[in-house]
Amino acid sequence: MTTFNKVRERNLPKLEQFVPIVERVHGGSHPEFHAVRKVFDAIREKINGAGGERPDLDDEFKELREITDNYAVPADVCETYEAVYNMLAELDKAYQD
Repeated sequence: MTTFNKVRERNLPKLEQFVPIVERVHGGSHPEFHAVRKVFDAIREKINGAGGERPDLDDEFKELREITDNYAVPADVCETYEAVYNMLAELDKAYQD
């Protein structure tokens, strides 16, 4: 199993749970997170639609890096927000390897 698949299996269920919550809690003060949610949803759809194949996620991860300033965690957010950025960064890194 590739590193990407291992990280995907570990992080995707948590991300599916956390991303909507973080958007609801922090979306007002961090409107960029709405864009993070939209890109995450696209990533999830591509992963789920790829079956066992490797999905093409280059554009989505590039967009996430731009939106999040390379996954820089804002100072005024909760641990769950930070966890989402860390899991997305880990998924991105595993995809690039």
